[in-house]
Amino acid sequence: MSPIPPSTLHLPPGAWSTVLDCLCDHFAAIPRERWLDRIARGRVLDADGAPITAQTPYRVGLPVRYFREVADEPAIPGDVRVLHVDPHLVVADKPPGLPVTPVGAYVTQTLLARLVALTGNPDLVPLHRLDRLTSGLVLFSARPDNRDAYLRLFRERRIGKLYEALAPPLPELDFPLVRRSRIERGEPFFRMHEVSGEPNSETRIEVIEHGAAVWRYRLRPVTGRKHQLRLHMAALGAPIANDPLYPQLAAPAPDDPARPLQLLARALDFVDPLTGEPRHFESSRVLR
Repeated sequence: MSPIPPSTLHLPPGAWSTVLDCLCDHFAAIPRERWLDRIARGRVLDADGAPITAQTPYRVGLPVRYFREVADEPAIPGDVRVLHVDPHLVVADKPPGLPVTPVGAYVTQTLLARLVALTGNPDLVPLHRLDRLTSGLVLFSARPDNRDAYLRLFRERRIGKLYEALAPPLPELDFPLVRRSRIERGEPFFRMHEVSGEPNSETRIEVIEHGAAVWRYRLRPVTGRKHQLRLHMAALGAPIANDPLYPQLAAPAPDDPARPLQLLARALDFVDPLTGEPRHFESSRVLR
């Protein structure tokens, strides 16, 4: 069994004779020889899960399932800790640098792939996002038939999320405080920025430890905008330690395991929508 589920392409309209021809044109950056190799190894499937051949006829709308592959995929250090497994939920504690799902150069080096391999459950789906550089808790749905009940917890803000961060002191501010702002996509496309307008993000911030050069902060996001905590801390004048995006974009460089982003998804609290049972999960990782 593959450690991650295949991606699906519904073949677009066109004049191709074979599925292979369509794939080659649709994914122009992937050479025909590589598609032929994938097909020969059974890595491209039809809607029933049967391997296609180089001669499989093209048909518009045909679902084609294929396994993503990246040459020279970088290995991500760090342990994945499984905190909880039941028939409905899996809770994992991920190390910094490990993406939750396949993205860019990362396909097998993901939290999803490692959890599928550890649990043997190919139906796992993450219920929320966590930045690749952020460590800590991620909640997964273990089966599709009741997945929406758990997704509603996030849509309706009925789940408590608590983070910790290490960042410079802010002695001129009074804590606890609430940061509200409007966050929109910036430049480059993977950075966000604050703009004027109706706020669409909110973070509650406390100080839990005062150091000479670094304070330990407790962050409670009310909303879930991309990079919200990193952006809010940088905007206050205390960028999270080792953040390569905020307040300034650092030059591209490989991850330095000795200098991880000092942001941890510490705890999740909610009432289980299926059982009514209060749930509390907490990471044992330490920022230092």
